[in-house]
Amino acid sequence: MSEYIIETEKGKWEIVCGLEIHCQIISKSKIFSGAPAEFGDDANENVSFVDAAMPGMLPTLNEECVHQAIKTGLGLNAVINKYSVFSRKNYFYADSPQGYQITQFEYPIVGEGKITIDLSDGTSKDIRIERLHIEQDAAKSIHDLNPTKSFIDFNRCGVGLMEIVTKPDFRSPEEVGAFLRKLRSILRYLGTCDGNMDEGSMRCDASISVRPLGSSELRQRAEVKNVNSVKFAMQAIESEAHRQVDIYESGGTILQQTCRFDPSTGGTKFLRFKEFSDDYRYFPEPDLPPLILSDELINKIKDELIELPDAKKSRFVNDLGLTPYDASVICENKEVADFFEKVACGRDAKKVANWLMGDFFAMLKKRNLDISQSPVSPENLGKLVDLISHEVISGKIAKDVFEIMAETSENPEKIVEEKGLKQVTDTSAIEAIIDAVIASNPDNVASYRAGKVNLLGWFVGQVIKQSQGKANPALVNKLLKEKL
Repeated sequence: MSEYIIETEKGKWEIVCGLEIHCQIISKSKIFSGAPAEFGDDANENVSFVDAAMPGMLPTLNEECVHQAIKTGLGLNAVINKYSVFSRKNYFYADSPQGYQITQFEYPIVGEGKITIDLSDGTSKDIRIERLHIEQDAAKSIHDLNPTKSFIDFNRCGVGLMEIVTKPDFRSPEEVGAFLRKLRSILRYLGTCDGNMDEGSMRCDASISVRPLGSSELRQRAEVKNVNSVKFAMQAIESEAHRQVDIYESGGTILQQTCRFDPSTGGTKFLRFKEFSDDYRYFPEPDLPPLILSDELINKIKDELIELPDAKKSRFVNDLGLTPYDASVICENKEVADFFEKVACGRDAKKVANWLMGDFFAMLKKRNLDISQSPVSPENLGKLVDLISHEVISGKIAKDVFEIMAETSENPEKIVEEKGLKQVTDTSAIEAIIDAVIASNPDNVASYRAGKVNLLGWFVGQVIKQSQGKANPALVNKLLKEKL
């Protein structure tokens, strides 16, 4: 288990944290109107009369948003509630033209579930999901275009959201980071949210408190709102926890408040005192009836589910022989996992994983490419692995070939043939090089024969160098030992 303890001269403290993650639902239109839900269009281009809260406009529930929420609930190993109710959450803010938000309160569409996270020490931990409910997003406030004014883009207003609420099960920033990455992976596999935190389609609120190590009490918490990256979420939790410890040890108390994370300082800043649920004056939405789901619909969506990260990881470990770490890295991204499976089909999966996580990932990162943009196809990467396995080329030459593949997208077999890079396995040719190296280095030969056997590596390097990297390393080792 990941352990994060804040230790001071006065004692030891632990973090208690729960998350609320707002995930924009992938759907062509908004949750209660027919306006497009596209990201990146010109400001205020995708706004219907319903979104703008014009008098007499009534919401109509988007069926696709409901299906996406059910699919997500199933992916979270959660209970799907056949009966759920929409409510009005009343508050006034400029980004909400209705003066309230249509959400779900007492009766959400999805109940309790869990996500298993993998930690750096090799352990796993279950994080309990309390609920998932669907609601409408608010507009986007823009504060950096004018020194005295704020602007509002209503394109986002009314886009469907899934709010996923966890139990207060997190005890370290690492656990929070692992959870957000795992959740994002599941959502992307399911196709229910793109998980792009930098675009605001997945946003995290963290409720943080601290308590003396060994205590079981739940103390007053502060909420950090709208954190838009995994890294910032981890930094915000660590910073806020240290702030609270300092207050407690100075004799102060923690007030229920909302903060924001400031990336420039790495700290949290007070925004406002946080409301209690009674302050929102929830009541059932009069313009939407209760949502009643049939077993037939739930089972139909369940049948549509694909293999999710945990199941894929288990298969890669048990059937293909990958290590749990390698499988976790590869399975985090569905496109990467699909690419890997194409390459690994009929080949040594471990060798393929090593190439994928080594030179291949480094190439994508250097060129700032997504795997869908890779100049090296799965077919050609597989052929490169075959050339190594069949000892046509050495691992060292393979790296040179891979660089050419990344530049030209060419077949590795063609590259090897045209450039004369095939590995030398002719014993007599290698023996001739070995004889020349031995003859020109009598002192090292004498030292080796006197007991400095670690010089074998030096001799191997010299022979490989003389052969321009083409000599078969295993054969060189064997012949050198015999001749020395």
